[in-house]
Amino acid sequence: MTDISKLFDLTGKVAVVTGGSRGLGREMVLGFAQAGADVVIASRKLESCEELAAEVRAATGRRALPVACHVGDWGQVEALAERAYAEFGKIDVLVNNAGMSPLYSHISQVTEALYDKVLDVNLKGPFRLTAMVGTRMVEQGGGSIIMVSSNGSMNPRADIIPYAAAKAGLNAMTVGFAHAFGPTVRVNCIMPGPFLTDISKAWDLEAFNKRAATNIFLKRGGEAHEVVGAALYFASDASSYTTGAVLPITGGS
Repeated sequence: MTDISKLFDLTGKVAVVTGGSRGLGREMVLGFAQAGADVVIASRKLESCEELAAEVRAATGRRALPVACHVGDWGQVEALAERAYAEFGKIDVLVNNAGMSPLYSHISQVTEALYDKVLDVNLKGPFRLTAMVGTRMVEQGGGSIIMVSSNGSMNPRADIIPYAAAKAGLNAMTVGFAHAFGPTVRVNCIMPGPFLTDISKAWDLEAFNKRAATNIFLKRGGEAHEVVGAALYFASDASSYTTGAVLPITGGS
């Protein structure tokens, strides 16, 4: 009989989360630590990572390593992986959560620099980090990799075309890496819809709530903590027969 109490247990595991200091990443870091994992918190701002690491240690007693990393930089991504292995000796869970979607007034105003930046952060960095860590996970006998995509990858709008294209690429990479690293390493993807995180502070919330009432089945935006259940499912033995999956968490939008 399956021991349900241990199904989502991450005791003894090491989890790396990019974009881990705020928003969905922050909630996943806290969720993993509460489930027993030691965590590596990566984002561009070291101070924010250090603050969350201190909170993790105080609240859970787990080890927490803050690392400054610009995911769009190939060398910094490699350094992040090496730092995690140097500190913990292994990585059991990798979450490619860091992303960006800069605003632009019209698609014709998207510069080459902006386009490259969006693709670097949302697609190139996750590719390199997954290739490095996934290969070593296979060598160590197992692991779980979680991509964080976007509902925009399936429903692109005029104001997010480069971002949507990059996230669609992430969906494709999920399946490709699941094939490459099976049967010992699982690769899955969370595809969030509109979540009320720091990004939503720039929204016209009155207009958003009006649209949500008709366009989202649950008639609201998601709260950041509502991503944790899916993250724990993919990170833990609960999803032992799930790989190559893209899971929408969109409130039905």
